[in-house]
Amino acid sequence: MSALRKTTLALLGGAALASSGAWAQEDLTVLPAPSDDYQPELTAWGEPDFRGGWPIDHLNGRTPLQRAAEHGDRQLLTQEEFAERTGMVEALEQRYQNEDSTDTMGIGHWAEVAAANRRTSWITSPSNGQLPAFTAEGQRLSDAMRSTWVQGQPFDTWHDFDSWDRCISRGLPASMFPFMYNNGMRIFQSPGLVAIQMEMVHETRLIPTDGSAPIPSQIDHWLGESRGEWEDHNTLKVVTTNFKPGPSATNIGTTGSPRENDTPVSNQARLVERFHMVGPDEIIYEFTWEDPVVFTQPWSARLEWQRDEDYEIYEYACHEGNVQIRNFITASRAERAEAAAAAVGGSE
Repeated sequence: MSALRKTTLALLGGAALASSGAWAQEDLTVLPAPSDDYQPELTAWGEPDFRGGWPIDHLNGRTPLQRAAEHGDRQLLTQEEFAERTGMVEALEQRYQNEDSTDTMGIGHWAEVAAANRRTSWITSPSNGQLPAFTAEGQRLSDAMRSTWVQGQPFDTWHDFDSWDRCISRGLPASMFPFMYNNGMRIFQSPGLVAIQMEMVHETRLIPTDGSAPIPSQIDHWLGESRGEWEDHNTLKVVTTNFKPGPSATNIGTTGSPRENDTPVSNQARLVERFHMVGPDEIIYEFTWEDPVVFTQPWSARLEWQRDEDYEIYEYACHEGNVQIRNFITASRAERAEAAAAAVGGSE
């Protein structure tokens, strides 16, 4: 186990293992509101200083995006449920240990896990922890989406792949959730600007905080157009619009997400985020996603970030030399040609 994993286990496991009495008394349907007691240090130009490494590897403990029905409206697991999830995570971690002991490299290293935590889902609203229902138009858009994750889909052109298949973008809010690997996040600041570097697909979000006017609605981006403002002494509020339709709003790489990467994004989507720094090494990240074209109501999520200045972000070389697109197309055409030949032969 790496030093990072050991630290994560100590931090999350130790914080969660309260006494049986404390577990029994707490309200499992409520998450505590972010504290406003902490005063972050200020940058040289007088803004709260959020700069540093904030990887979300520690959240990759198999907490699902959507809550299982048996948990109802509970935000937190019971003591027994937490013990069960811990056992599952430890079993997955054993793959990593087995590969280390046999000097091999496989799924244990490719899809690493962190310590279990008590959250029943990342989604906090609606109260059932599930994505809201699609509108009729949202369902139509979802049915039309194409990617390598859509079962039984033929491939003939780059239009049959999504932006993640093509190593262009995971989009938002999908990029802000933990994945099975490459969970690095780093915040940079300069006067009037906050930048969030994301390791996966090497994207960087640029967020002006100088009150600059929004751009015209006709201009859209994979990650939208963001505008930020400092709200209170420890909170960065970011509003993002001007989304380019294409990426799925959810990603299969996050546990509990729709399996075919088919959550559409319309040009009416709006993301409202709040980054609350509640301690020198902790940010509570909350957002609400509104897309009236796709969803029947908004939905919200919350994740707890931890500072880790030892995490290194390396180049994410994916688009360069990406042979997946060509291979899917040639294999799909070969399969269909073989099936057609077999059908002709069978009819003779």
